[in-house]
Parts: sequence; structure tokens; C-alpha cells
Amino acid sequence: MSKIKTSKSIKKRFHVTSNGKLLRHRASRSHLLQKKTSQRKQKLRRIVSVNLKDLHNFFNKLPYIV
Repeated sequence: MSKIKTSKSIKKRFHVTSNGKLLRHRASRSHLLQKKTSQRKQKLRRIVSVNLKDLHNFFNKLPYIV
């Protein structure tokens, strides 16, 4: 049986912690930043964890993270 391929785009965009959580960056920080307040941009800088309801999609694409 052949190996399962890892999705390289997901591997680059998400980070796995030692507890098995997936971390991601928030969107909306690449352009059109003039009309966003500094407080809003500051909140967008934070790294957040992926919602538990979405995790099953990631584990199919990242088979060797566990």
C-alpha cells in the first residue's frame, strides 16, 4: 500500500502544537489596511486555533502529524 500524500498548502499555512491543536493566522491583513483601525489590525495579528468542528478536514489532509 502506498503512502498518503500530505497537502503541502495546508502544511505551510497551519502549525501543529505538541497537544495536537492546529494554529492559524487570521485573514484580512494583506491589503486595504488604511480603512481598518489600528485596534482591528492589532487583533488580526494574533494567532488563533482552528475550530474543533473543522479539525476532521485537516487530519485527512495531514495524515502524518499525529
